[in-house]
Amino acid sequence: MTVTKGESAAEGADDKGDMTGGAGDAVPGAGDRYVPSERRLERERHKRTRARRATAVAALSTLVTAAVLYLVVVNAPGWPRTKETFFSAQYAREAFPKVLEGLWLNVRLLIVCGAAVLVLGMLIAVARTLRGPVFFPLRVLAAAYTDFFRGLPLIINLMIVVLGVPALRLQGVTVDPVLLGGTALTLTYSAYVAEVFRAGIESIHPSQRAAARSLGLTNRQALRYVVLPQAVRRQVPPLLNDLVSLQKDTGLVSIGGAVDAVRAADIIVGRSLNYTPYIVAGLVFVALTIPMTRFTDWVTARMDRQRAQGGSI
Repeated sequence: MTVTKGESAAEGADDKGDMTGGAGDAVPGAGDRYVPSERRLERERHKRTRARRATAVAALSTLVTAAVLYLVVVNAPGWPRTKETFFSAQYAREAFPKVLEGLWLNVRLLIVCGAAVLVLGMLIAVARTLRGPVFFPLRVLAAAYTDFFRGLPLIINLMIVVLGVPALRLQGVTVDPVLLGGTALTLTYSAYVAEVFRAGIESIHPSQRAAARSLGLTNRQALRYVVLPQAVRRQVPPLLNDLVSLQKDTGLVSIGGAVDAVRAADIIVGRSLNYTPYIVAGLVFVALTIPMTRFTDWVTARMDRQRAQGGSI
């Protein structure tokens, strides 16, 4: 077959176009190198420019806001007296080690009460979701428990347990304010966590339980191996938020005399009539809470991305 000069040139042009693959495409014959197009490069440059501009505007607005607040505060008529009473470097240095020593009690309460709250909350949630008329009394008791302790203010619950239980003089019942305060925290927060777990259980589609039963699993096995794992994964962010709140509220056990971070600051305040130790205690709690809060945000964002991509949650 004879090939003319024009046909050969046309085929050479086609081969060249196939090798380049167009701007922004991989070149199979050239090591599969990716060559972005000019339009893509311009779009990326525009995004970087907008990001830098947004960062600069955010930094400038933050500096301006901070400067305005600083000027408003330091120029207030009562600022010298407030600075001496709430921001004394001398009392801050005195209070910091004692507040840290008391904070160890708050951390232990968080660990122990957090574990107890998760277990008790799960049991109450399961009790509220049990089916069948025979479990009706259990469902009523679980609902009454959650309604009562969610409606009862935590501070009143602490006073009743910490101050009321020792007044009964029951044999074999502890009067330790730390244990009683931890019990009150567990009673209150388990009611909140139970509702979180129950919402997760009820969010699982009934077809999941039906599919488990069709495979030969009993109701208990379907709940344990199919429903609960999915429910817990869905409710991780609100559970972490409850633990953050529990970490802060461990400071309320000081009303019974337990020497935690708040009580340690209160002792120094009572002696010096200077409120700087309260500021130190508050900053210590904030420093302890921020990592947990950021971890909660990260978990929430990660689960949202997985849900948007259709991944498992």
